Amino acid sequence: MQLAKTSDPFADRISDVLTNFTQWLGAYGETSWDHQSFFAGPLGRGAKSLYYRNRLLGIGAVGPMIFFEAFVPSVRRLFHRPIRFPIADAHYAMGFAFLYETTGDSANLEKAIHFLNELTTSRCRGFEEYCWGYPFDWVTRNGVLKEQTPFITTTPYVYEAFLQVYEILKSEDRGQRTEDSKQKANSQLRKGAWLPRSFTLSTINNRLSTSQGTNEYKQILESIARHAANDIKDFRTSEMASSCSYTPFDEGGVINAAAYRAFLLTSASQVLSRADYWRIAERNLNFVLVNQNPDGSWPYAVDGVRDFVDHFHTCFVMKALAKIHSLTGHDGCLEALSRGVDYYLENLFAEDGLPKPFSKAPRLTVYKRELYDCAECINLCLLLRDRFPQLEATLETVVAGILKDWIKPDGSFRSRRLHLGWDNVPMHRWGQAQMFRALALFLCEFRGRRTDDG
Repeated sequence: MQLAKTSDPFADRISDVLTNFTQWLGAYGETSWDHQSFFAGPLGRGAKSLYYRNRLLGIGAVGPMIFFEAFVPSVRRLFHRPIRFPIADAHYAMGFAFLYETTGDSANLEKAIHFLNELTTSRCRGFEEYCWGYPFDWVTRNGVLKEQTPFITTTPYVYEAFLQVYEILKSEDRGQRTEDSKQKANSQLRKGAWLPRSFTLSTINNRLSTSQGTNEYKQILESIARHAANDIKDFRTSEMASSCSYTPFDEGGVINAAAYRAFLLTSASQVLSRADYWRIAERNLNFVLVNQNPDGSWPYAVDGVRDFVDHFHTCFVMKALAKIHSLTGHDGCLEALSRGVDYYLENLFAEDGLPKPFSKAPRLTVYKRELYDCAECINLCLLLRDRFPQLEATLETVVAGILKDWIKPDGSFRSRRLHLGWDNVPMHRWGQAQMFRALALFLCEFRGRRTDDG
């Protein structure tokens, strides 16, 4: 699946990286370990639960796992099995969709659709509407979130993936494309002529089912929006604002959860012509805006306990605000982003210009840098560089840093830079999928989306 070339060495390098990565992904498979693998199995869950109940005893229980994470990360293979992550599938679907938009290679669209098909299988079956969470029991300070509990921090990515492919299929069809494709194929075959290289029987079959696909994907988008509006709960915090739950069962207060929901329902209000979704979204948006700190940062939550400021959660919040501003022109979003970008650039980067995990670490950190942080930084810069040109330099520095140090010989990415060495265990959810999407979007924006049939 070779990507097209241009004369720019930077784009050429990214093109080669994405080609090699897709080959690695095909060979490695679509399940993986995770940074939570140490705590996803019975032993790790028990140790983490003890830590939250009794800090002194718990340190002794989780200590060996923290040691392994810092110095022998490959040992996580002994604590849990490789599993499939919906949030990774969503990012892979979007990444391949960007590659299709750039190259017109139908194989990329087929891969995007493959990952969407996997997502229809991995949805949380205990709920009427389409929604997604983690495929393992997640131990938190507030209790255990059972496998298949939907998260408002996961489901919006799946919404975006379905929406992106839905819009591609809708533009491909345009009412007559299916019949035109069939007639074109018949005409070429009658003449004994070769079909264009990209115009295969698979392409014809895909186009014949385009209308069916767009209808199915629109129904899924509608279902996801109903879940976000109805299953995720609101908690009134003021006359104009509401927090929202992280799952259908908790009491809210997490900033990025409200930001994710605000974006999803803002988008759905326009895509599905539902003004009532905007009314819900606006209250969650106001919650995010009023809880921005005076210095421009956002705490993880407003519970007085989880007030840390880290890199990728900051990106999550600002990405949501950037998308809402693009959709609505909301002045409050732009003002908050202006202050947020200033804080972000001044406090969440190391001296070498690459992301650091925390502005001030709330606990012992066993790593120096995350692939996840770098991926979200690239995504954020691509979203905001038109409004904040100072992010162009950051974008170039981070992409160059990834290309220099983070590409493994097999085509995958390094997962973490540790204090001593690297964590090279490929983790789809913890950076591989996000970086693939980020670089695919970068290439798509650099070379431009194709304007014809490819």
